[in-house]
Amino acid sequence: MYKKVTAVLIVLTMMFSLAACTSGDSGSGGSSSGGSKKDNKKVGIAMPTKDLQRWSEDGAYMKEAMEKAGYTVDIQYANNDIGVQASQIENMITGGCGTLVIASIDGGALSEVLEKAKAADIAVIAYDRLIMNTDAVTYYATFDNEKIGIMQGQYIADKLDLENQAGPFNIELFTGPTDDNNVNFYFGGAMSVLQKYIDEGKLVIKSGTEVSLAACATPNWSTEEAQKRMENIITKSYTGGEKLDAVLSSNDSVANGITNALVAAGYTAEDFPIITGQDCEITSVRNMIKGLQAMSVFVDTRELANVTADMVEAIMKGEEPKINNTEDYDNGTGIIPTYLCEPQVADIDNYKEVLIDSGYYTEDRLK
Repeated sequence: MYKKVTAVLIVLTMMFSLAACTSGDSGSGGSSSGGSKKDNKKVGIAMPTKDLQRWSEDGAYMKEAMEKAGYTVDIQYANNDIGVQASQIENMITGGCGTLVIASIDGGALSEVLEKAKAADIAVIAYDRLIMNTDAVTYYATFDNEKIGIMQGQYIADKLDLENQAGPFNIELFTGPTDDNNVNFYFGGAMSVLQKYIDEGKLVIKSGTEVSLAACATPNWSTEEAQKRMENIITKSYTGGEKLDAVLSSNDSVANGITNALVAAGYTAEDFPIITGQDCEITSVRNMIKGLQAMSVFVDTRELANVTADMVEAIMKGEEPKINNTEDYDNGTGIIPTYLCEPQVADIDNYKEVLIDSGYYTEDRLK
């Protein structure tokens, strides 16, 4: 009998001890996931890749901004591997991050892992690329992406003076991957300017490429894939002395592939087509200086990093972050409150003012 009572007491003691461990006040730590308490001073940042200048610098700017604000930062780059990014995010959740900042590789591929973030009451900020089809996304921080496309299309229209010239001018169209939701805005914005000139016959797509996002897409924003496609277009449509007047490119990594193909085919600065871009990557700015790329839309990632850091700060304090758009960004589950930063055109005429005088680059980096 004594042994039975002792055993019961031991079991009861263990039960009370376990209850004390699991039902205590979590304070500012909030919910837990996988046994890890949410830490409102720890931020998880998931970036697509380090291979593109844009993402490596975005990550560095955000890490610096958030560490200055007193946060511990877990930053991971996924080498453009969707499975790796999902695993990294899951580790951030179980590691107790209080807020997640995610620049997704595929905006439609994170629903499952983000359900775990939602269950753990972890706020999710979609960074630059909207994460689709999940109600786990709390806020979105980006640039005015439709305006970026409009700037690119309008630059071509202005340089060719399409309002006053009859043409026809030959143009080819390139954009990014179909799984990046931003491409809908970039390409849609550009085509809102260019489509009427195509319809009027002032702009001609000599390669015969359909005027659709899917037909003009470049997987993973790949420089190599853009170069291959441009090489094929040149071989098919521009080897008999035909002049290529313009190429719409939604970003710089794609523009660099286009430029590589044109240079290899014998094009020089004197006869180079108008090529658009975005991000003001160093290679593209150098090409602008050489006359091998006409423009790039400058998206100041320092500003976006600071806006995102301010969002994190507000969320961690239980406050509403500053937003300026509650109408345009529906991820399939509803409108996501968004902060839009302003883009700016940079070309040979103003790149020093925009990029060097602002401190974004030093002149030495562009040599």
